[in-house]
This record gives sequence, C-alpha cells and structure tokens, in this order.
Amino acid sequence: MRAPAFWWQAPGLCSAALAPLGAIYGAIAGARMRRAGVRADVPVICVGDPTVGGAGKTPVALAVAKALIAQGKRPYFLTRGYGGREQGPLVLNPAKHSAADVGDEPLLLAAVAPVVVSADRVAGARLAAQSGADVIVMDDGFQNPALEKNISLLVVDARSGVGNGRIFPAGPLRAPIEQQLARANAIVLIGDGEAGEQVARPARKILRATIVPDADAVRALKGKPLLAYAGIGRPEKFFATLESIGGNVAERRAFPDHHAFSTAEANDLLALARGRGLTLVTTGKDLARMQGNAALGELAQASRVLPITLQFQDEQSFNMLLTSA
Repeated sequence: MRAPAFWWQAPGLCSAALAPLGAIYGAIAGARMRRAGVRADVPVICVGDPTVGGAGKTPVALAVAKALIAQGKRPYFLTRGYGGREQGPLVLNPAKHSAADVGDEPLLLAAVAPVVVSADRVAGARLAAQSGADVIVMDDGFQNPALEKNISLLVVDARSGVGNGRIFPAGPLRAPIEQQLARANAIVLIGDGEAGEQVARPARKILRATIVPDADAVRALKGKPLLAYAGIGRPEKFFATLESIGGNVAERRAFPDHHAFSTAEANDLLALARGRGLTLVTTGKDLARMQGNAALGELAQASRVLPITLQFQDEQSFNMLLTSA
C-alpha cells in the first residue's frame, strides 16, 4: 500500500474521521501484544518498526547480523517474507527463490546471513535452530507475540517520528505507542530531527544511527541527471538521499511499498530515461523484486542502485546490547 500523506502531517479531518477505527485497531493490537510468547531454543533479537514501513528496519537488521558475525556468532534471519507466496518454514535459497516466492527483503538479508522464511514464527525459529543458528535476528514481528524476544529494537526515523501519532488507519502506528515503547529494550533513532527525539525520549535506551550511502555509488551518481524510482515505504526518503549526495533528480516516480512492476511500467521508465538522457536509479529492494522476471530484465540491467549501510554513533553500546541477549 502507499501511505497516505495525512499520516505524516499534523492531525486533521481525515485522521480525525478515522480515529474511531484506529482506536479499535489499537485496542486489538495492544491486547495481542500482551500475550506470552514461546521461548525459542536460541536467543531472539527482534528489529521492529512502530509505524507501517519506512523507518529503516532492514538496514538495522543487517547491521545487527553483521555485528553478531563479528562477535563469532552464527545468526539466522527470521522473516515472514511479506509479498511472497511461500508460507514456509523454509531456508531461503537465493539461487532458487525469487521475490515472488519470498518477498524482496529476505533476498537482501540473504547477502549477509542465512534466512528462514516462515509465516509461523515459532516453526521458523525451530527450523533456524535446527539448521545451525545460535542466535535469531527477527526482521519485523515486534508486534507479533508468538515468539518470545530476548532483545527488541524499535526503529524510529528521527525526522518523521511516528507521523500524526495516530493508529492505523488514522495514522501510521501499528499499536499504541506507549505500549510499544514499554516493550522495547532500545530505540534505534536514525538521522536527525525533533519528531523522533520526542518519541524516543521516554525510552530506556537510545541508540543513534546514520544512513551512509556507498562511496563508490555516490561517485558514480553525483552530478548525473537521474530518473529515480522506488516502491518502498517512504520513497521520498530515497529521493532526498539522492539529492543529499549531489544527485540531480530530474524525474522521480513513487510506487506503493513492495510494488510488483508491470512490463508497461518498466517500458515507460526505460522510454523516459532514454528520451531525456537520464540515468535510472532505484533501491536494492526494488532491484531484488525484478530478479528472475525476464520481462523486467532490461529495466534491472539499466538501473543503478544506491547501496546504504547503517553507522551507529556508539558502536560499543550497540555491541554490548547485543551481547546481553
């Protein structure tokens, strides 16, 4: 889905009209979060997002796995594989599975550590442990009570915070923010901004982090006229990042999160880029969704990607928190 603009603005008529539905949704989500979960055979570190997409959850999950590997651990990612048809539990095979099978995010995660895709989180955790994991990194599932978490990280965009502060569908929150903060061991605050500061302030621990674009990609894109396109939670963040590195974003195309590009859309993007002499650039998630689709092969080949990593201001505190799990 594409997040409505009013989610990220001061509360107005649209959010007010939907507030009663949000109250019902929040009550159900809050009650569900209070349920006790099943303890896995290995520690579980959960990376979640208090809002519906776009905070930077996947870069945080990747950073967690890399830090664990550096500590000599064998992490496995556990994800439900949103957007894919497979229910699992299964261990992802990048040579066999496409985004249509398992979704786009698992394919990105698989570049760092093995991935178990499972709609049933308990069954997925069991498979991960049986397959050799000594720690599980849950990408999403913070609001899902099925599996007990040893450490929960809640990712907040410092600039946008939690938007209008209301619960879906009146706003972007997945559950009442107070209940979510109470169940988080730490808030990962990405970037700078007053909105995120206000949300994170009551938290027990705040880990500040910054998105760092790949230096080689920056050099390749800087100064070029770009046709930027993205089907992620907050496409405008991707466009802003390109501009911040000196990219000349001449055209931008925003699509819904996890969007499956059609052949017509691919042809339109290619034709526009050729006609105006623009360089196509997209996100790693969008490129992952094109892999294995012959109809999108030309667009995938013509598109450049801006890889990003997450850099924590206090790496020692971050690593100590992971060790405590």
